[in-house]
Amino acid sequence: MAKQNKGFTLIELLVVVAVVGILAALVIPNAMLSIQKAKQKQTMKEIVSIATAVSSYVTDAGAAPDPGNQAGPLAADSNFVRALSPTYIKLCPIKDNWGNPFRVYTGRAVVGVYGIPAPGIADDDFLIVSLGSDKQDGGTVTFTYQPTNMAAGLYSITSIDDFKNDLINLDGSWIHAPRIMISGSGT
Repeated sequence: MAKQNKGFTLIELLVVVAVVGILAALVIPNAMLSIQKAKQKQTMKEIVSIATAVSSYVTDAGAAPDPGNQAGPLAADSNFVRALSPTYIKLCPIKDNWGNPFRVYTGRAVVGVYGIPAPGIADDDFLIVSLGSDKQDGGTVTFTYQPTNMAAGLYSITSIDDFKNDLINLDGSWIHAPRIMISGSGT
């Protein structure tokens, strides 16, 4: 009578481990990219919500909330947030989806941020910024405002590092954001 062996051979186990490793190498980067893309999309939606609320406020009041005084990280107890919530936006988002406070500049405080020039900036202007996944100014693309070439602020998402780039909205228009999110062309 022949004895039957139960279990796996070492070669079979090595093949299974190799296949699992290959699958993980293929799936994990795509999953990380999808997570960052979802965070970026939600952050951009929140910036648009804030910009819409500020635009409505400007229509009623003639100036952005707390013009010239709101200059930097957004705080829940700031005059800017109190002016918007709950009349213009039910709950004003304070942080982006990477956990950074939004940076908001109103009125003359906009001048000089990302090279925005003083001419044409008034109390009704506003700038909303998310620092991106790296939580620092800048990112992989150096940005300086170019009013004559608005497309210069658009960038392509080609790697996970591109989520480090800041998202910048001036007066409700994107001046630095991913190209695909704006045009939908993907190029």
